[in-house]
Amino acid sequence: MDETPVYLDHHATTPVDPRVREAMWPYFSERFGNAASRVHAHGKAARDAVEAARQEVARLVGAASDELVFTSGATESDNLAILGTVRARAADGKHILTVETEHKAVLDACTALEREGCRVTRLGVDDRGLVSLDALEAALSDETVLVSVMLANNEVGVAQDLAAIGAITRARGITFHCDAAQGLGYLPFSVEEMGVDLASLSAHKMYGPKGVGAIYISRALQTRGIPAPQMHGGGHEQGFRSGTLNVAGIVGFGRAASIMAAEGAEEARRLRALRDRLKQQLFDGLEEVRLNGAEEPRHPGNLNVSFGYVDGAALLIELCKVASVSSGAACSAAEAGPSYVLEAMGVEKDWAAASVRFGVGRHTTNEEIDRVAARTIEVVQALREHSPLWKAKVTGQTIDW
Repeated sequence: MDETPVYLDHHATTPVDPRVREAMWPYFSERFGNAASRVHAHGKAARDAVEAARQEVARLVGAASDELVFTSGATESDNLAILGTVRARAADGKHILTVETEHKAVLDACTALEREGCRVTRLGVDDRGLVSLDALEAALSDETVLVSVMLANNEVGVAQDLAAIGAITRARGITFHCDAAQGLGYLPFSVEEMGVDLASLSAHKMYGPKGVGAIYISRALQTRGIPAPQMHGGGHEQGFRSGTLNVAGIVGFGRAASIMAAEGAEEARRLRALRDRLKQQLFDGLEEVRLNGAEEPRHPGNLNVSFGYVDGAALLIELCKVASVSSGAACSAAEAGPSYVLEAMGVEKDWAAASVRFGVGRHTTNEEIDRVAARTIEVVQALREHSPLWKAKVTGQTIDW
């Protein structure tokens, strides 16, 4: 009987923690009230649970609870932050600054604003995936109203210097948005210390349920009516995001955030050790393997590597028999071709096509890491045996392209 593949795609999603599931369950049954029902006991119970969860999530990012608005996920939060801010600040300018390697929710929202007449600058990154602070500052103008830079890249795990970016934007009165869905709880993140005005959050990236997220909106922005709501009808969530609240999901988000706040730092150390164990075995067991992205600062559970002289599609098919891994972001899974993130980093097409993202998680074990490493080495070696390019390399032949 075939073994169940090891789950190593924790950047795509995470399993719901049993403690989270336990906290959520009553709100599907006996505590089913609508949090907007302000008169009766069922509504009050739901509303109290939402507010308790709001405090937990806000605490994780160093915010006050009234600065936290619940949404359906980080994609909606990104859209509310970007579309809502630029539309609310139209009189101040129509220039947006972001990075080529941002999540598609950010990049596509910016593209939508271009169609409305806005100007978007997409900064490049170096071969480690890092954006230049000098280039960022030089690209700003009097028309710039929004800068959007993520916490940790969802493909290569690289973390940007948010504190430095926040200092630049705050000095110039520019709204600073951060997609913090990846790495929250594992990497240092404080909206106040980093000068972040808007932050997008997701429950399912931290062992909470899918379909629920949040956006941090600073009080300073709220008093100015920023961002402009993108959903209307009922005035829920201080008017920023109308719609009946997903009480069970929000409760799960709150519990997941409280667990991450208590255990995230220690868990990050364990993930880093597991990731490094996998990296060491792959690099010791194979030639022509490259790490994609800076070694540090980096999401502790992320290992993105390229294997030279193998067919990328065949590699992924074979690897997925033993481990659930990916060659890029889940948000871009429908797109053909190599990763746009690796392309922006200057990774050659052949290497980018044979890249694998290993995402280590909360329940990953040493034994699973060893099994995946051994099987990966076997698969790569087997594929290379049938590769004319590999044969030419090991025999010293010259390839006439």
